[in-house]
Amino acid sequence: MGFRLLSINLNGIRSAASKGLQQWAESTAADCIGVQEVKAQAEQLSGGLDTLAGMPGYFHLAEKKGYSGVGLYLRREPSDVIRGFDGGEFDAEGRWVELRFDTPARKLSLISAYFPSGSSSEERQQAKFRFLDRVYPHLQRLRAEREFILVGDINIAHQAIDLKNWRSNQKNSGFTPEERAWMTKLLTEGGLVDVFRTLNPHPDQYTWWSNRGQAWAKNVGWRIDYQLATPGLAALARREQIYLAQRFSDHAPLIIDYDFKL
Repeated sequence: MGFRLLSINLNGIRSAASKGLQQWAESTAADCIGVQEVKAQAEQLSGGLDTLAGMPGYFHLAEKKGYSGVGLYLRREPSDVIRGFDGGEFDAEGRWVELRFDTPARKLSLISAYFPSGSSSEERQQAKFRFLDRVYPHLQRLRAEREFILVGDINIAHQAIDLKNWRSNQKNSGFTPEERAWMTKLLTEGGLVDVFRTLNPHPDQYTWWSNRGQAWAKNVGWRIDYQLATPGLAALARREQIYLAQRFSDHAPLIIDYDFKL
């Protein structure tokens, strides 16, 4: 028995629940489920959506209603819960929840994060760049003191293999040279590992499809959902799956099995 870690951008937890999310989650045998774009306030979660597959949830919700929000569902109680990372602009948007499991023998964190999308306007693209500038040093500080796995919607397709129409998207948010360079830096000198790609080098592996056209039917997608880990934990990854049999949102769940226990 290892550790099954599942992540999905829900594009609204109440919407995903209406499409069978809870029944499916029960069947996954997940040890932890990270969610993004919860799009709910605390009172809308209580008494039903604050647990999933029998696991209590820990959330960082946006101040703005119907917007953003992240969570982690887990059976084991953490030693600490960290909500937010920058103390300002992005913490108000509900983009970071971190569960710590610290013992004298090791320090380990599980993180659910939702990076901004810049596709709606130039203003939001600039906010995305500010986010990247702030989260990078934070990830470096964490890496210096603990092992961690960050799951979430990063909103960046790293390389040409990670989206279908890469040639026509080189000036579009999510595949700009600047965003791709940031991702390359994170995965080289930044010391983190794109766990899915260590297990699956194949093309046509996507986690998000536009609602426009026939993107889903034709598999015209983007891989923008990740599990990013420190090298020691990444080396324990054994199996990956992008779950496509049912749809709960415009993103697909990413499942990775690791050979460790919390």
